[in-house]
Amino acid sequence: MSSPAEASSTTRPDRGRRLLRLVRRRIGAFRPSWTWTAEVVRSLITSFVALAVSLWVLPGTQVDAGATSVASLAITVVTLGAILRPLIVRLTVLTGAVGLLVSGFLAQAGILALALALLPTVEPFTLSEVVLAAWAAAATATAVNWLFDAGSDEAFLGQTLQRAVLRTPRAGVDGPGLLVVQLDGVSEPVLRQALTAGSLPTLSRWLRGGSHELRRWHTGIPATTPAGQAVLLHGDTTSVPGFRWWDRDQGRLVTASRPGDAAALERSLSTGRGLLADGGASVSNLLSGDAPERVLTVSDARAPGGDAGAASFATARSGFLRSVVLLVGQIVTELHQARRQRARGVLPRVRRGGRFALLRGVATVVLRDLTTSVVAEQLTRGTPVVFVDYVDYDEVAHHAGPTRPESLRTLEHLDQVLHLLEQVAEQVGRRYEIAVVSDHGQAQGTTFRQLTGRTLEQVVEELAAGSHPRLGGAGPDADDDELGIPAQLVLSAGAGASRAVARAATSAASTVTRRRRGSAGHDLEPAPEPAPEPARLLVAVSGSLAHVYRTDQPTRLSHARLERLHPGLVERLAAHPGVGAVMTRCDDGAVRVDGPGGHLVLGGDAEQPVVAEQHGRDPLAPYGETARADLLALDARNHVGDLVVLAAFDTRLHEVAAFEELVGSHGGLGGDQTEAFVVHPRGWRVPDGVLTGRQVHDVLVGRLVDLGLREEGRDE
Repeated sequence: MSSPAEASSTTRPDRGRRLLRLVRRRIGAFRPSWTWTAEVVRSLITSFVALAVSLWVLPGTQVDAGATSVASLAITVVTLGAILRPLIVRLTVLTGAVGLLVSGFLAQAGILALALALLPTVEPFTLSEVVLAAWAAAATATAVNWLFDAGSDEAFLGQTLQRAVLRTPRAGVDGPGLLVVQLDGVSEPVLRQALTAGSLPTLSRWLRGGSHELRRWHTGIPATTPAGQAVLLHGDTTSVPGFRWWDRDQGRLVTASRPGDAAALERSLSTGRGLLADGGASVSNLLSGDAPERVLTVSDARAPGGDAGAASFATARSGFLRSVVLLVGQIVTELHQARRQRARGVLPRVRRGGRFALLRGVATVVLRDLTTSVVAEQLTRGTPVVFVDYVDYDEVAHHAGPTRPESLRTLEHLDQVLHLLEQVAEQVGRRYEIAVVSDHGQAQGTTFRQLTGRTLEQVVEELAAGSHPRLGGAGPDADDDELGIPAQLVLSAGAGASRAVARAATSAASTVTRRRRGSAGHDLEPAPEPAPEPARLLVAVSGSLAHVYRTDQPTRLSHARLERLHPGLVERLAAHPGVGAVMTRCDDGAVRVDGPGGHLVLGGDAEQPVVAEQHGRDPLAPYGETARADLLALDARNHVGDLVVLAAFDTRLHEVAAFEELVGSHGGLGGDQTEAFVVHPRGWRVPDGVLTGRQVHDVLVGRLVDLGLREEGRDE
């Protein structure tokens, strides 16, 4: 029997031979072309300039032969990178999240260190100098690529496409496929505006060329990402009453952006037959759609280190280091744009601090690039159906405004991503059809707090103070949880890492997503809220929608019961400036809606609303024709508040007064927040008229059946 030492000695040569065979295969598969030649020349020029700047930044003299040494170093770095990066990607996949973290920060430094060791004309570097030189080179290369291209995204997108093309022959998968891209928070009117302005050339080409059609779908209430993805990915229309709500069964506040809460939500609504159940992949979503493959999905916070797309992003020359450099640029851009808004007196506006500037960079650079790399890898691998969510526009529009220039600018970058994914789909084995959807829109407006000088929680507390001795506001801070979705997606990557790495990620995240209430926000299992005091009113805010709960009551209170417990609260709240309507439930199950100057009682259901009673003005008139049906549909959802409050809608300015400090909001009624879109290939079986979320889900499922990617008859 061989000893451990002997076994180890025989294993090392085997591993070495396998690595050598891998290098030989790559060399044997090499096929030069003019495109490859141009890319090599460009890489050499970029590396030469970047390394020259890096060596100039470092103190002292590092080279003996001037430009000749720098050129030799550039050639060596490019050559070693081409040879070693595939091996580093393999190692990163094997080592998981820890490898992903190390590769992201040190892969470039490792290649540079090896190149320096091979060149006698370059003076030895210390470890810190190597890392500094690698990061300085990355920053310089980003600037050089910006000069080469129309924008700083071109190099990253081009190299992502190149990697996909190289890997496709190894996948060996053919047949049809479906890619669904969600542009988070983009309303159908804003999409049309961007198309008219020329900001979306890829989508415009699809629509003008007749390959795709644009349709509107009505979200109803709540107009939020959790509700949107619940219906699009799972076909569920009853489980989600907002972005935050009080779970009466568990006696705690639920916030959908927390991974533990998202996981519990998905367990409660999943039937096992979600949109992605048959071999699909969920990328950068809140819910998974029952996908077997889940990357950057909040409801399943597993590490993406084992994903080759994430590993390629971490190690690529135009990957992680470039994104970090551009993140800094986004922070500077955001601070400048916020200052410009203040200087010009743009209204409405909200405070755009450093915390949002950092999260904007995470959402619009790091997360977008990482997500795109992962999706390209899934297409290359031949995953039959992929659903991905890009949150860029939604995050910026919350603080800048839905139609402000910086918000619309994010759509230009997302259109470039669509163009890349289209190119990847043309090169891979499967014949992918591409559909683009949104989950809700946004409405602009001066916030409730700016209008009234109080938060909604404070107003409810003041109005209810005289009716019960033990009351208090308990709503979350206005901009804490939904703003953290990009950070939560990135942080979910650390859940499967070692304990030390997880602690480090948690510490870093606390500076980005720290709640003023001090919640951790990234545990795999829901963390119960501190037990509220008896007879407490809790206000759960979701943009322009709010649920008010008596947390000591096991079931929803009727209008009459509320009047006995809190006399006049409903009437005074409905008449308050900034409030448009207050919904309660009558003893007989009908829905009562109070507003300034009148109330009405609704019967029937969402399909056929009936006005059973009306006194004075119709409080739902400003919200449009669908408002009655929308409220009846909301009333049928789980965990609806004892009172449901809609923010006031200014029909003159087309603006809504959000209950959070967000100039662009969604959740309730008014403006374009309930008007989402779907762009689908021509020839799909789609019902006429404005669609519902359930209809969009059924259309997607039906298309999978038509393509042979889903077994008909297995769905409920």
